[in-house]
Amino acid sequence: MSTPQTLAQKLIAHAAGVTAVREGEIVNCRVDLAMFHDSSGPRRLKPMLEELGARIWDPSRVVLVMDHFVPEADDDARRIVRIARDWAAEQGLPHVHDSQGICHVVLPQKGHLRPGLFCVGGDSHSPTGGAFGSYMFGIGSTEMLGVVVTGEIWVKVPRTLRMRWQGRLADGVCAKDMMLHMIGRLGMNGGDYQAVEFAGDTVRGLSMAERMTLSNLSAELGAQAGLVAPDATTAAWLREVGVTVSDEDLACWQTDEGAACIDHDFDASELVPMVALPHSPQNGRTVDAVADEPVQLAYIGACTGAKLEDLQAAARVLAGRRIAAGMRLLVAPASVHDWQRAEATGVAQVLRDAGAELLPSACGACAGYGQAIQGATRVISSTARNFKGRMGSAQAEVFLASPYTVAASALRGRITDPRDVLADARGSEAASTSPGTPS
Repeated sequence: MSTPQTLAQKLIAHAAGVTAVREGEIVNCRVDLAMFHDSSGPRRLKPMLEELGARIWDPSRVVLVMDHFVPEADDDARRIVRIARDWAAEQGLPHVHDSQGICHVVLPQKGHLRPGLFCVGGDSHSPTGGAFGSYMFGIGSTEMLGVVVTGEIWVKVPRTLRMRWQGRLADGVCAKDMMLHMIGRLGMNGGDYQAVEFAGDTVRGLSMAERMTLSNLSAELGAQAGLVAPDATTAAWLREVGVTVSDEDLACWQTDEGAACIDHDFDASELVPMVALPHSPQNGRTVDAVADEPVQLAYIGACTGAKLEDLQAAARVLAGRRIAAGMRLLVAPASVHDWQRAEATGVAQVLRDAGAELLPSACGACAGYGQAIQGATRVISSTARNFKGRMGSAQAEVFLASPYTVAASALRGRITDPRDVLADARGSEAASTSPGTPS
């Protein structure tokens, strides 16, 4: 009888062309897809490839996304983007997504991911792909050079840390809160560069956008990969972008009963909105512990905090209200596709009416480019990281929170529990529709 395998082991074994792998074993894996962006890709790979006299092993398996330096804010950005565009044309790359949004969101929206793939990305948040049942992790430019020349990379088979969530999340509590709680509890090295798998009834009940948030922020947990086993929710989402997933795929890419995992258990029903204090995602506190801390700027952006569902969450809080006097609310949608849907459904107008300033669909201030934060301001942000200087200013203090909490805080100019705002909205709605209420 074969040894039970984790989802991570199955994905790696498949890429290595073997039936099973052991934890700690070093294997060589075939790469199904290599993704890089304007910052991590051509400007670094082009000179190294030329020095070697080498070519890309398979251009059809390479995806280039322009998201960090667009729209070009200065001469340096224009130079970097020009290098990327010219190189993509020279190489005849068939998959180039220019100014369409952030790579980790654009990649699945363009149909590049599906269960069973082994992928690498030139960005630390590449584990986002694990939400779709792909094994995906970030690598540096030197490793990427080896991949684009050979189509292979070696890995040490990780152990699996399984984050088991049970129970129902309260209204106004979401995947971002789950991750800030886990990072606060386990620390930024808690993942130990192993494979984290998110499991349990709570995770199975999450949308794909919320699962992407979990996998994305596994990087802040210090994991190599952040996996969610594919299911009917995965298949339905992928069908919308033209990717067909068979029942066999859904059944295959699951952790076997009895497979060796280190389990951590969490109760979603007890979770409350979380806020990470400056200057680390592991400085997680419950929102009531930091309520009324003043903030001057609210930022809803990044691959982890500005997908359509994130924008919808913010709009629920902001509907019919205006942000506080002296407050700024910046919204940078994660992709052009998500913003178009926000426009079509009225979400965008709610944000505008509340006083939001709209920024391009790009990495922007999250990575300190373009619309970077200036000066000694206090920011509450839906981004993934709040390291000193991360958003552009070393004098800024950045608090991390969910889009619900960011929006609620923008309304009052201080850190605010979004459940209070949502409860007020429900109370007002109930009062307006109760019998005898004047019309």
